[in-house]
Amino acid sequence: MNPKEMTGLQIMQAAAAGLIPRAPISRTIPMEVKEVELNRVVFEATANETHTNPLGGVHGGFAATVLDSITGCATHTTLGVGESYGTIELNVKMCKPIPFNKPLIAEGKVINKTRRLVITEGYIRDETGSLYAYGTATCMIIS
Repeated sequence: MNPKEMTGLQIMQAAAAGLIPRAPISRTIPMEVKEVELNRVVFEATANETHTNPLGGVHGGFAATVLDSITGCATHTTLGVGESYGTIELNVKMCKPIPFNKPLIAEGKVINKTRRLVITEGYIRDETGSLYAYGTATCMIIS
């Protein structure tokens, strides 16, 4: 499989199936792709003690990274062969502390796509639907 000959959706589906290597950030911030479809991705993300801030809780960068990843990957599902993207804006709202060692569900969805920009939103929730963080992103398509 040559990712340079695949659409963004095909690349994301291949990554989810383990057919191409996962992004190295998913080892630093434990994330696993669970679902991929056009305009939408779902990850499982789990913070651990390596993500601790100086006060002993999970650093806000954990949620920001997960939200950037799921909104970016939702964008990725919309790309044509040879296109890429870059995040140009990321807004994050922390709703409550991220727990340690608890798998959380992170979902990213495309809200709007134009020729050059994709606007997405993302959520980090637990299995009951309780919201931990919410974010929006704008990505620029690079041809």
